[in-house]
Amino acid sequence: MTGALRTRRWFTNISLLLISSALLRVIFPAAAVGAAFWAEARGWGLFHQLDVNPFLAGVLSFVVLDFAVWLEHVASHKIPLLWRIHRVHHADTGFDVTTGLRFHPLEILVSMLWKVAVVMSLGAPIISVLVFEIVLNGTSMFNHANIDIPRPVDRLLRLFLVTPDMHRVHHSSIRRETDSNYGFNFPFWDRLFRTYVAEPSQGHEKMQIGLSQFRGTHVARILWVLALPFRAGRGQ
Repeated sequence: MTGALRTRRWFTNISLLLISSALLRVIFPAAAVGAAFWAEARGWGLFHQLDVNPFLAGVLSFVVLDFAVWLEHVASHKIPLLWRIHRVHHADTGFDVTTGLRFHPLEILVSMLWKVAVVMSLGAPIISVLVFEIVLNGTSMFNHANIDIPRPVDRLLRLFLVTPDMHRVHHSSIRRETDSNYGFNFPFWDRLFRTYVAEPSQGHEKMQIGLSQFRGTHVARILWVLALPFRAGRGQ
């Protein structure tokens, strides 16, 4: 990848983050944490109704939210309308920290609506939602990082954390591999539901990143990326 293309990718991916952040501030000023405040003030949600111990409620909320994000990710691959939006993320032909920022603003809104619904249904403690949001953003940066963790360390880490090598498989242009390794924080769900793939079939050095239908420098242009959900075709 040339330096000019890499710079354009970074500009586009960071621009998507800025646009999505501005949109969220308008529609969901306090986002998921605000929903937790709102539910707590009104005693809404399962944990408030059952008067669950705050520490236990916090731990359970974190785990359930992680599963909810995993489930949403699976739905984004299986439901055609959601895939049209999510393929913006997969159309990136590079793989680095900025890929973890490359989500269409529509996907960010859908994701926030889903998290708000889960938070309010649970009556999730405010601190657990805040911690989850921080961890989710941090792990998204980590598992999209273009770093080479020594294999013995990676094998150990991926027992309880999604590693860059594990998630990189998910960005393969081979459909079976794209539809695998959906986790961001915990790797448990992929193992439990048999969507886990240990290694790309072509190896990490030779695997093709992105979607086979969308190749070329145009996939790094901000206007093309913003318009992608409205283009026809599955994109793989």
